[in-house]
Amino acid sequence: MSIAQPHLDLEIEAEIARLQNAIRHWAESRDLWFDCGFRDYSSYVDGEPYIPPVATILIAEGGLANVLNGYFDEGYEEQFTQLLMSLGYWWENHNGTTFYIYPEDSEKAHLLNDYFHWQWVCGLVKEDTGDVYEELYGHFATKPEKLHELTWREFEVLLFRIFQNRGFKVELGPGRGDNGVDLRLWQSDPIGDVLTLVQAKRYANRNKIDQTQVAALYGVKTVEGADRALFVTTSSYAPVARRFAERTEGKLDLAESADIVGWCRRAESGVITDKSTLVAPENVRRIIYEVAGGTDSRVLHAAYGHNMTINIFALVIKETQHAALIMRLPNLKIDDDGYGQIGREVPLFDGSTIKCLNGEMVWRAKKRVRSDGTISYWDGQNLFSRWNGRPSTFNYMD
Repeated sequence: MSIAQPHLDLEIEAEIARLQNAIRHWAESRDLWFDCGFRDYSSYVDGEPYIPPVATILIAEGGLANVLNGYFDEGYEEQFTQLLMSLGYWWENHNGTTFYIYPEDSEKAHLLNDYFHWQWVCGLVKEDTGDVYEELYGHFATKPEKLHELTWREFEVLLFRIFQNRGFKVELGPGRGDNGVDLRLWQSDPIGDVLTLVQAKRYANRNKIDQTQVAALYGVKTVEGADRALFVTTSSYAPVARRFAERTEGKLDLAESADIVGWCRRAESGVITDKSTLVAPENVRRIIYEVAGGTDSRVLHAAYGHNMTINIFALVIKETQHAALIMRLPNLKIDDDGYGQIGREVPLFDGSTIKCLNGEMVWRAKKRVRSDGTISYWDGQNLFSRWNGRPSTFNYMD
């Protein structure tokens, strides 16, 4: 079963609401529903959808939290588990106050995964993620029908990202009052930049583009003195529109859903899962050289651990307005307690650091700029901030 149809999205939203209402009713009937609520995974974690998908996150304190942490012996924890099993779900204690609810059934898991992934992709379209994300292209390459669920502006932004990925210098129009030009593309040429004007129409399949629309774009191209024009639609073209384009001797191109899918596939292959290949080694070597021995905003630090302190150092090797690729750095111990359990460490910068440029050590993070100008990076598990240049304490004793 596919989740492409909008009515299936509504069915899944209703299913999630049914699950949440059942949990709340069970807890309220036992006087346990105090300081409790639900969150969806993407908004709570601000990260990519989880596999297996988290249907909902239960946030609980007070009585219900005590039950789920095993502090009550009235059989409530077993009852809660049985309730979820009867609905087709199971639960996991994440940190004592946050409880992840997962689907038991594989088909339900598949539908939920598609649903949450679609919400995630829509978020990527809205943000300036540039070529840091491959999901943006991969999703539409495999699910072209989803193009029809984008708003007209999201469709323009998607094309903007695709053409950026293909190496064009791209200007995205204002969306309204653009005089029929949604994007302007510049491509370098030995005899001067080639300018292409793009008109984008996110239409249903039955709504074909006629000659009037393509002729209008060609007229704007002529008036502005552009080299080429490109009309892009999610629908198709009337025969008269195609005949008009043929008479322009290659100055007006027509593209539809199949072409967009092809562009997405090529873009996806250029933004592959091994994100270390997105940045040339010589550029990373240059960054390592620039930041070594000083305090640089591109050197990041995060710490994690329960009753422990484990440090992670990382280096920003590529970033856009809202996202970044970061590379983990080796830790260099500068002193300890003689047993290697407590001490201080710093990031290692030497000739071996470039070896961290590999698929396992390079990943993406969301970039956030606070009102005071402070920048942080969140990768779904750790919050990175600018390293202060001072040795960081580690503690492995639990």
